[in-house]
Amino acid sequence: MTDKEYYRTMTIGAIIGASITILALFMLKPSPQTNPVTPESNFAVVDTYKGCEIVRWTDGLQAEYKYFLDCDNK
Repeated sequence: MTDKEYYRTMTIGAIIGASITILALFMLKPSPQTNPVTPESNFAVVDTYKGCEIVRWTDGLQAEYKYFLDCDNK
């Protein structure tokens, strides 16, 4: 093996090794975990109107919101 072939083989090996290392770092990234104690709510109070709360609801799967009035009958 000549010097030229040796350096070419080492360069190709280094490129392959670096590529595998970069892919491994991206694949081993931990996934974000939600807190299991406090589940995420699909309801949120966004405003008030004449003493009533305006509640926004979503199913969490689509970018679609539905709004309701929540009035306490005292």
